[in-house]
Amino acid sequence: MNTFRDSRPASAAPEAGRQAPAPGLRPGTPPPGVSRARLTELRGPGVRPRSLDARALAALAANPGCRRRALLDGAGIDKGALAQALGSPASYGQSQFALIRGNAFEARVKADGGTELLRLLHERLAPGTPPPGPEEIAAPDLSAAGPEGRAARTALALREATAAGGWALLDHPMLVLDVAGSPAYVEPDAVVVHPDGGWTVVEIKSFPMIDGSADAAKVGAAARQAAVYVLALEQVAEHAAAHTGRAVRVRDRALLVCPKDFSNLPAAAAVDVRKQLATTRRQLARLTRVEEIAAALPEGTTFDLRLADDGRTPTRPPEELAEAVEAVGAAYAPECLAACELAFHCRKRSRQEGAVEALGRGVRGELGGLGTVEEVLAAAASTDADQVDDPAVLALRRAAALRAQALAAAASRAPEPVCR
Repeated sequence: MNTFRDSRPASAAPEAGRQAPAPGLRPGTPPPGVSRARLTELRGPGVRPRSLDARALAALAANPGCRRRALLDGAGIDKGALAQALGSPASYGQSQFALIRGNAFEARVKADGGTELLRLLHERLAPGTPPPGPEEIAAPDLSAAGPEGRAARTALALREATAAGGWALLDHPMLVLDVAGSPAYVEPDAVVVHPDGGWTVVEIKSFPMIDGSADAAKVGAAARQAAVYVLALEQVAEHAAAHTGRAVRVRDRALLVCPKDFSNLPAAAAVDVRKQLATTRRQLARLTRVEEIAAALPEGTTFDLRLADDGRTPTRPPEELAEAVEAVGAAYAPECLAACELAFHCRKRSRQEGAVEALGRGVRGELGGLGTVEEVLAAAASTDADQVDDPAVLALRRAAALRAQALAAAASRAPEPVCR
């Protein structure tokens, strides 16, 4: 449940007696070199930017070589609507029933001021210690106007809770992370502040935990999302430590809460996210900055769908839109099908071009400098002596020879008598 919400009560001014966020803590300030006007031009006039969530950031970090996704996500372009207009809509997504069930389960976990959630946290991360009572858990109000305001309020609440030295439960805090030179706002399910100054990320998922274990692929995806939240919290922790004078540590073990077996009762597990955190940090650092990608585009390139008066029907010709999309390089891999709305469009183009990336990253790595299926077939059939030092070519020739021998042996066998 990592959905961007803007339906909370807005409050533009800080509450009485509360200190306004310091200028250096204001998230959302565009990094030097980012042109908001250029990003608006890419989206189209009057089109609101689409927010990035942790799931999208984790997928982006897993494929840092895709300049197309980096630009579209950084500019806040709706890739789902873009894929629909191109005629290659994404066929995946969470059902409405799953969303309703997940929201109901999350509300149950956080009921009574988060008493059950803190009990699960103590059970998994601090066994043997008594959990705090409801009166000991602070629940700061994080409502503010817009994502920038909510991120600033979250930073202030984390700083105040750390300085108070008690327990605090932040429900759906808003965090900001710099991605390819553009601010991205992410929203964990919860963050717990410990009396010792530690912060723990809490992820609440609707998939079941049966006999103490859950689906490995789903747990891995949750760990990657939690790593994004930890990375964003680390930036806030630096400012909080400087203002409070206390040591602030974002814990590298997140709390994963899921339904127990086939019931609606919560169960929890501690998930070590150190590996995912290191990978996400390294991959995000490799992303090409958005303004660099935009500067290399042909003049006048835009991804505006030119929606009709109903606000849903695109009027821009698909051919013109496809030309704009193809102006940005992509790095397609089969894994994109489960993580990107444009995956079907990119797969279609990759197959048309005969790119070996469509066969998977493992195959692409084994083939070395051979970039297309035609080059691979030509290398397998070639007898050029200049390529004998290429291990990929040698392996292909050996495979082709073995295949020819197998086919010849099968053809030479006498046909078996048919029983009548």
